[in-house]
Amino acid sequence: MSGISAYQRRVLLVLTLINFVNWIDRQIVYPLFPLIRHDFHVSYEQLGWLVAAFSLVYAAGSLGLGRLADATSRKKVIGYGILFWSGATFISGLAASFPSLLVARGLVGVGEAAYEPAANAMITAAFTERVRARVQGVFNLGMFFGGALGLALGAILAEHVGWRPAFFVVGIPGLILSLAIMRLPEVPRAHGEKQASAFRFLWRPTYILVLVSGWFTGFAGYAYVIWGVEFVYRYKGFTLARAGSVLGLTAVVAGILGVTVGAVVADRLAFKIKGGRALAPAVGFLVSAPFILGALHAKSKLSFVVLFGTGAFFMTWYHGPVTAVIHDLTPSQVHATAIGVYSFFVNLLATTAASVLIGKIADGYGLMAGMRCAVAAQAAGGACFLAVAGLIHSQRKTPVLREAEAGTPESRRYAF
Repeated sequence: MSGISAYQRRVLLVLTLINFVNWIDRQIVYPLFPLIRHDFHVSYEQLGWLVAAFSLVYAAGSLGLGRLADATSRKKVIGYGILFWSGATFISGLAASFPSLLVARGLVGVGEAAYEPAANAMITAAFTERVRARVQGVFNLGMFFGGALGLALGAILAEHVGWRPAFFVVGIPGLILSLAIMRLPEVPRAHGEKQASAFRFLWRPTYILVLVSGWFTGFAGYAYVIWGVEFVYRYKGFTLARAGSVLGLTAVVAGILGVTVGAVVADRLAFKIKGGRALAPAVGFLVSAPFILGALHAKSKLSFVVLFGTGAFFMTWYHGPVTAVIHDLTPSQVHATAIGVYSFFVNLLATTAASVLIGKIADGYGLMAGMRCAVAAQAAGGACFLAVAGLIHSQRKTPVLREAEAGTPESRRYAF
């Protein structure tokens, strides 16, 4: 992206760094599962509820805090959210029982729910519509770096010092970044949209289909993330530390390439084909599914890494485009609300199902059966995104295209 201003660079850098820490704190718990399971004598299904506690609170918080971010200061909502989730992560290491750990992880969800909708809206407001998927893709690179480091760091710390110090280590950086966001100027917003129309987008068939697609893809993606280390540890002959490191490194490499390629493809398709942005995640998920399935049944460690890495590359085409598609379909004044509703739906239903349902299947039929269900959901999600692209193609201009052609003051100011 050429011609980016210093102000835009600062907004994108700070929010991406916070996203990096956000995902470390979120995913640090997954490689700690074997030790937590041993210390508290819980089942796979109970471990799944440890993730569900976060997801349910995150879902409820995303809905309200996304609306709050649209109505008030987005950067303040983010700043206070960082302080809250960092403190809750630190407290997780002090949990004396499994129920108290459930409560602590739920509190992490409150803080993190304040971040994603507001951050996505700030980034979209700071850049032109032409590069929307690309800048959201850069933002999501923080997710892959942070998520991968969370898996690797959690596994290494778990093996060498235990699960409690892992929470202490990752809880501190967020406190520093909360100061950085407070020093960031507010991104100007578009004017003229009536607040009464804030939730009108909920009734649009295209947006509803995006939610359905998000359920399937969210279920699959979170199943791989939540249970990936445990699966590799149990089925592929890796040590716990090596399982986290291998998955983390594979996710970083595949994620960087996949997010970058998917975002560029989506933006280019958007201005060549009506509904083109939704084609990128659709194609990515459908092409990825056979590779992921092959990785599950791979006979050697090398073949597993190659197949899983290839599948992850195509699967991560989803990040960046999905936020851009949602913002394409909604007015700028409700961008945080629209992402908040999406996060509410996905985390309330998909993430909870991925943690609890896969855990229950693993207890009854083995973790392999649960992961096969995730691959099937991934393919269904890809098919749904094809339908989203078809619906957009058949519609008249979306709200964002009308705004872009009108040339709002904000779009002129941040054009490059």
